[in-house]
Amino acid sequence: MTQISRANRSRWLLELVAVAAAAFVLLALVQHFVGRMYVVPSASMEPTLHGCPGCTNDRIAVEKLSYYGSDPQPGDVVVFAGEASWNADFSVQRSRNTLVRGAQNIAAWAGLRANDENTFVKRVIATGGQTVACQPGDAGIVVDGTVLTEPYVETGGGAAGGAPPVNPQTGSQACGGDYFGPVTVPEGCLWLMGDNRTNSMDSRAHIGDEMQGTIGVDHVRGKVIGVLAPLSRFGGVDSVDPSELAAPAALHSAGSPKAGV
Repeated sequence: MTQISRANRSRWLLELVAVAAAAFVLLALVQHFVGRMYVVPSASMEPTLHGCPGCTNDRIAVEKLSYYGSDPQPGDVVVFAGEASWNADFSVQRSRNTLVRGAQNIAAWAGLRANDENTFVKRVIATGGQTVACQPGDAGIVVDGTVLTEPYVETGGGAAGGAPPVNPQTGSQACGGDYFGPVTVPEGCLWLMGDNRTNSMDSRAHIGDEMQGTIGVDHVRGKVIGVLAPLSRFGGVDSVDPSELAAPAALHSAGSPKAGV
């Protein structure tokens, strides 16, 4: 009877280990190919996404399926890995203990903790072949000669506050900071900006690098589809194409390239 009990216990333990291993592999596959959760680290995407030091930051659902066979479009909110110039101060935090570090690496591979990438969340403003700028006299961000209508842009500095003032000698509130461009986005790349324009380090901050501030489409890790937590902010995140809302009268905005040029 004792031997039977031991045999049953051993079989039960083996089955438990097998189920746990299968669940771990399934979770890893879902994280790699379907989607995963990320934490918003800053206020750069206010009011769409909430984040700040010491706050209850948004936990967002990011899916990968939308970009199998198609590229991100203007208005999409995406998570992406930064190009070289975006990663100057980034370092991977891992334990010096070999066993702990190994467990951390496995957890990162499965999507249970931050991986080795420096990821960001921003909104797609322009795609390959489009020209983006904001110059003196422009009423907003200009893409291919049209001033965008952007209802998602933060105008009050974000819930966390602290938006730096705009220097009128080098920029404008309409531009959300310093003037920039024109920049023609290379094919296969994206121009990305935070919704909290005066408090976002985005493509504008990296305009001097070899990519002119753009990010390769292959660096995109997924599309943000909603906020999972906290429950008070639970809900979807819409893709709003600003070019579809733009007024035709904005086609000849000062300091911006005309359509077709």
